Amino acid sequence: MEVVDALKGILSELSGAVVAYSGGVDSALLADVAHEVLGERMLAVTAVSASLDPSERETAAALAAERGWAHREVRTDELETAEYRANGPDRCYHCKNALLDRLEDLARARGAVVLIGANADDADDFRPGMRAAAERGARAPLLEAGMTKADVRMAARARGLRAWDKPAAACLASRIAYGVEVTAERLERVARAEEFVRALGARDVRVRDQDNLARIEVPASEVPRLADPAVAARMVSYLKELGFHYVTLDLEGFRSGSMNVPLLSVSRIRS
Repeated sequence: MEVVDALKGILSELSGAVVAYSGGVDSALLADVAHEVLGERMLAVTAVSASLDPSERETAAALAAERGWAHREVRTDELETAEYRANGPDRCYHCKNALLDRLEDLARARGAVVLIGANADDADDFRPGMRAAAERGARAPLLEAGMTKADVRMAARARGLRAWDKPAAACLASRIAYGVEVTAERLERVARAEEFVRALGARDVRVRDQDNLARIEVPASEVPRLADPAVAARMVSYLKELGFHYVTLDLEGFRSGSMNVPLLSVSRIRS
């Protein structure tokens, strides 16, 4: 693939790389190619906080060990930032800044550049975290190489990365409706709710926390099965035990970034 060659060319010009590695397919491909090009000059770093699903932490560490990457976990403290907890549309901006505080220290010590796994398709979504990264000099080589999400998955599969078809897994805070305060308790509630729905056989799951209401998103093809009265009753019972007052199943199905739809609509009207 020409885009992979372009990616290697970009990475080959770097003195070293500290990759923000979440375990998703984008950052996994970036870490794998950077490891091939830079060897020991590449460090994959996973940020650990209340917004990271414990299962994501485990799979990220397992893949790094499997591929032989240098890998480190760092603690981030975004919940200590009032602007992050307030959960406005710029929440990701403050989260990314908290991450970059840690990554920049590591990069300076290694004479390296901080890399993030944004791809060309991310430019079409509302991504204030990308603005924070750009302001602080972090680079997005997948985006620079023109790699789309489809390109990333194809390249990851060709390289034997088992994350190649991994569902998108944004941080747990992305499930909480803008304006609803982000707390450790809410993040844990979302994680437990999604774990329960996944145990029912759904692969792509989002439990959107809209304060007292839980809106469950799964692929449209799986909606009829989860809407079965017996299955639905189990979900309602468990999610109410977690503290939700109302439990809904979104008939439109899973959409990555669905919480951003109102923001993008307002932006289009203003433009």
